[in-house]
Amino acid sequence: MPLHLDTPLIQSRQLSLLADRRIWLKFDALQPSGSFKLRGIGAACEEYKRQGRTRFVSSSGGNAGLAVAYAGRVLDIPVTVVIPESTPVHARKLLEQEGATVIVHGAAWVQANELAQSLLDETTAFLHPFDNPLLWTGHATVIDEVVRAGTEFDAVVLSVGGGGLLSGVVEGLERNGLSHVPVIAIETEGADCLARALAAGENIPLSAITSVATSLGANKVAEHAFKIAQSRDVRSVVVSDLEALDACEQFLHDHRVLVEPACGASLATIYNPQRRTVLDGFQSPLVIVCGGATATIDKIREWRAAAA
Repeated sequence: MPLHLDTPLIQSRQLSLLADRRIWLKFDALQPSGSFKLRGIGAACEEYKRQGRTRFVSSSGGNAGLAVAYAGRVLDIPVTVVIPESTPVHARKLLEQEGATVIVHGAAWVQANELAQSLLDETTAFLHPFDNPLLWTGHATVIDEVVRAGTEFDAVVLSVGGGGLLSGVVEGLERNGLSHVPVIAIETEGADCLARALAAGENIPLSAITSVATSLGANKVAEHAFKIAQSRDVRSVVVSDLEALDACEQFLHDHRVLVEPACGASLATIYNPQRRTVLDGFQSPLVIVCGGATATIDKIREWRAAAA
């Protein structure tokens, strides 16, 4: 039995009225670890346990680490998570609550990842937050569930950090005969590594992450995700931090679920009338409510006040 849940899929009345079309929401914010990450990471952790690994190590700004920590606790395998200094205190407490050993290192994920790599040995499995085929195959189950429910959709709206969710959704579309369905890939300004790479025609890294959506804070998208974005109908959109934060608050009001700015970025394409044009031509978009347990409403409002 997989570690992730088959999450609710609903047609949002509020967002459908706003967008004047059917808006489907896949609520992966309700996964036990708080985000979609558990799909792929849970599957990878189970596979590594079958291989005889006795420890898990991850580098994460929050959500991937939480998924590893949850999986390790359920599978009774010790977990070490290396997080950058930018990770909210709330996220660190959640990691410790799951029983993980937490190490804070570096200003950004890149530095945290370097330290995590140095902790590996032959008995330890490294759980990359987004760049691992096991993760993509696990994340693809989000599309399997929607198809199994008999829901018809003509586009997928999702947030992009390192590209793990993008890679998984595309794999899920392909294995369900839906390769023709476009993907609308959303990032925030200052964490827009995919958009900049596509504009440059090569997978260049960001020099720094300046967005409050720190869980979108990969300085470079996975090479696999970059190739996907170049080779199929992936439409890159960049929104501001303020748009993402506004969407978080409005979504909390409408659906009583708190998501972090990385998820609010996707929701901003519906809540912000100027962004809604990306949905032109689609009648039934599917939005992956990817979740995120690392933000509180107080922190969202603090960020919003600073961004306004």
